[in-house]
Amino acid sequence: MIIINVKEGESLDKALKRFKKKFEKTGVLRELRSRQAFEKKSVTRRHVVKHAIYKQTLNQDIV
Repeated sequence: MIIINVKEGESLDKALKRFKKKFEKTGVLRELRSRQAFEKKSVTRRHVVKHAIYKQTLNQDIV
């Protein structure tokens, strides 16, 4: 369970933003979406490799 303590004088928008960040870090939605349809391990690995290649090309462009 995620608990967010609203500080004295803090706006509700800021507290909601902190809640959303904490919720996203838990990975609940990502896990839920991945469980909706089965994906073979080879397909998952292929996706991870493609993402790594993409990030590597971004890093090479920066340097």
